[in-house]
Amino acid sequence: MSRELLRIEDLHVHFRRRTLKDLMAGTHGDVRAVNGVSLELAQGETLGLVGESGCGKSTLGRAILRLAEPTAGRIVFDGDNLAGMDAHRLLQFRRRAQMIFQDPFASLNPRLTVRETLAEVYRVHAICEPSQIEPQIVRLLDTVGLSGDLLDRRPASLSGGQCQRVGIARALALSPKLLVADEAVSALDTSIQAQILNLIGELQRELQLAMIFISHDLGVVRYLCRRTAVMYLGRIVELGPTEQVFSAPKHPYTQALVAAIPRVDLAGSLPEGLPGEPPSPTRIPAGCAFHPRCTHAMACCRQDPPPSMRQAGSSQVACHLYAAEAAQGDHAGVGGER
Repeated sequence: MSRELLRIEDLHVHFRRRTLKDLMAGTHGDVRAVNGVSLELAQGETLGLVGESGCGKSTLGRAILRLAEPTAGRIVFDGDNLAGMDAHRLLQFRRRAQMIFQDPFASLNPRLTVRETLAEVYRVHAICEPSQIEPQIVRLLDTVGLSGDLLDRRPASLSGGQCQRVGIARALALSPKLLVADEAVSALDTSIQAQILNLIGELQRELQLAMIFISHDLGVVRYLCRRTAVMYLGRIVELGPTEQVFSAPKHPYTQALVAAIPRVDLAGSLPEGLPGEPPSPTRIPAGCAFHPRCTHAMACCRQDPPPSMRQAGSSQVACHLYAAEAAQGDHAGVGGER
């Protein structure tokens, strides 16, 4: 079994938000983007992180890399606690953990050529002699399937797929142990998405990278990831092997997400969506945050937060339904086999 590379313990990330109404009333509202997440990631493992827009998955990815400051909790990477790191230690940490951003154009400096973009990484981190930078850049481009003819071109003259490959090359330049890919293919055409996904998968296997792949596209996560975590309003509600999560989802929210995956249907019927809209992260409902939209909601769901993650088959789930059934000794599935 691979050793643990990353551990997240009860992580919270809150943002202060003051609307005009707040200013007039003299109040403020905290956006609880991440609200008590605990996760582990093994070396070389790929973990998918899924959920609706606004559930906090991108904020969680940015907090892991200290691009967003945690409000509370611990992040331990390769034995080092990231809390309180000074600028020098943070720079060293970022040699080992990198991010692939969603928008391939916005993630690159439009004024820099491909050569300048990649050379900047080596200069900032001073990891090789200046005379070795050019050969390293050419090697990187070859790794991500790009020609050296692109070295003197700027992002505006590249396609979306080429820009994303440059972004991947930049992330790999420091030989990191961890990649956080935040919606890395969502801004690309479908045909280019497949190419980039294949590239990411090949590089992950060849280089034995640990990766957190953040996406709202469940089909992409099913293709790429070994384990999947499902997030709702800042919390992980289900975590397990990807095939288990997709073939026999446990949490009612996961069941609804899987049921909404588009499928070929000769009758022409559309999958049913979740009822209602997600609550505001500034006004998270009491009890279980999902209860206003849950068809299985009980009285306790409206009053008490769900219990900590409980084993259900090979997955873990945070849901009152499973706590109630465990107390009764009943292991029958909720909306599916366990």
